[in-house]
Amino acid sequence: MELCRVPRWSLWLLQACAPRASVGQRRWLGCPGGMSGPLAYRGFSSVASRTPEVTLTQERYPVQRLPFSVVSEEDLVAFEHIVPGRVVTDPEALEASNVDWLRMARGCSQVMLKPRSSEEVSRILRHCHERNLAVNPQGGNTGLVGGSVPVFDEIILSTALMNQVTSFDRVSGILVCQAGCVLEELSQYVQERDFVMPLDLGAKGSCHIGGNVATNAGGLRFLRYGSLRGTVLGLEVVLADGTILDCLTSLRKDNTGYDLKQLFIGSEGTLGVITAVSILCPPRPKAVNVAFLGCPGFAEVLQTFSTCKGMLGEILSAFEFMDAGCMQLVQQHLRLDNPVQESPFYLLVETSGSSTEHDTEKLSCFLEQVLGSGLVTDGTVATDESKAQALWALRERITEALSRDGYVYKYDLSLPVEQLYDLVADLRARLSSRARHVVGYGHLGDGNLHLNVTAEAFSAVLLDALEPYVYAWTAGRRGSISAEHGLGFRKRDALGHSKPPAAVQLMWQVKALLDPRGILNPYKTLPARA
Repeated sequence: MELCRVPRWSLWLLQACAPRASVGQRRWLGCPGGMSGPLAYRGFSSVASRTPEVTLTQERYPVQRLPFSVVSEEDLVAFEHIVPGRVVTDPEALEASNVDWLRMARGCSQVMLKPRSSEEVSRILRHCHERNLAVNPQGGNTGLVGGSVPVFDEIILSTALMNQVTSFDRVSGILVCQAGCVLEELSQYVQERDFVMPLDLGAKGSCHIGGNVATNAGGLRFLRYGSLRGTVLGLEVVLADGTILDCLTSLRKDNTGYDLKQLFIGSEGTLGVITAVSILCPPRPKAVNVAFLGCPGFAEVLQTFSTCKGMLGEILSAFEFMDAGCMQLVQQHLRLDNPVQESPFYLLVETSGSSTEHDTEKLSCFLEQVLGSGLVTDGTVATDESKAQALWALRERITEALSRDGYVYKYDLSLPVEQLYDLVADLRARLSSRARHVVGYGHLGDGNLHLNVTAEAFSAVLLDALEPYVYAWTAGRRGSISAEHGLGFRKRDALGHSKPPAAVQLMWQVKALLDPRGILNPYKTLPARA
């Protein structure tokens, strides 16, 4: 049985996340340094309101524009020579690229450039470096920490047209492709050749592989295949001054000095723009099974996980959990059906192996064990592809359901597994009626909690109750404030909760070395300096 999870969000994102253009003129003109001079009214037209207005990041958060230059007519002429016909200045066309997926961050960029090659990226960055123009690299814009959209009027450098597969080795499983390839399309490409991508995300219908690498995205296959730091073999990166760094090796072993690609994996576009990726794809499993289970408590969730690891061993490929609040949200907002009886917690277990008979027998023995011992109260197993898709949708589409519930305060944390859910219960008591929902779900196999709090609208009072409390609580358990989503804009000033001052200082030194003018994705990842 083949799993094919295809919750395509692209169209929904454009509809749900576009800012309100009927008040756009006031917003655009209010962007410091962003709409003066020749671009002030370029291409502006009124657009019917589609969603509630997204407040400008500069108005919602205490951030000051750095002394970058403002795009001029001369700059536009230069860009038109570099990427002819691919310079976007129409505010209506720029709306979706100025607003992040969660509708919590909004920039006011007036220019988007769409290169097709690393050479064009190089020429763009060389010009921006000389002119001191800030640049916001952007892939599929599915980030959840405000790292993929401008904070002010940074030029958006889109990789959308850099979407070609360069090569694929059917023997080694090594894929080389441009950074703008959509993850789901790559998955389909390698599946046709009996391989799988080592990365799987709920947003795979929209996200780009370059953005995945730039944020070191974890996702649903981390338990089986590990992080991108291990599966990415090489990168091509364009530095801030336009230098093309070709480290696009397809070798699995290369012990020649510093592993420079690791600097850019997880750097969120602050050190260079990833333009191509070489990644190792594992063989496609011949047997895949998916089980969805109900658990009476989190203690039982932990015991079920221990039993699962012991009984399923090498064929275990995913172990996901979600609480009852998550199930209620996907039922209410997405009209998805709960396939098992109502429970305080739910588990999704996936196995991937080479023998259908062997894997089915092992899974059956596991299910008999946990059901017979009372660790699990109810369950169902996917018997065909459509049912597997339906079971995965319950877990993958939680983020979408949350976004429809109101304003979302989202936290992506790494914690000791035995303490993974304690923070959710703690916050419910702490926030009381100030929040609409406090829910938790995530990747139990690697200790990754996705903590989410929803409210009717953004509230500074509620934010103050959450931060820095959530980060301090996590630091007190020696956890990480970002397990897989990165730091972006929203978490940059909380970096000290996970890294000592010496580490933060060294990060700044690396940034200064590779991007001395600070033009690449400013205001992101590193904390603001006094």
